[in-house]
Amino acid sequence: MATKKPETGSFETQLEALEMIVQGLETGDLTLEESLSQFEKGVVLTKECQSILNTAEQKVSMLTNGSLAEANLNDE
Repeated sequence: MATKKPETGSFETQLEALEMIVQGLETGDLTLEESLSQFEKGVVLTKECQSILNTAEQKVSMLTNGSLAEANLNDE
């Protein structure tokens, strides 16, 4: 059975969709087939979110010339 890839959206949109899936699964009101379908969509969304995060991390690393500087948060 081929799975339909969710529409590409922003990280926030995909994370919100993932949260909705988790809430739906946690209720226990879905049939086994519905649960499996939602789980499958969740896995795809998780991979998409991870890819977006990896890309963002690479951009940050590139912008900081590969060396992430530690910030002193106690400066007051």
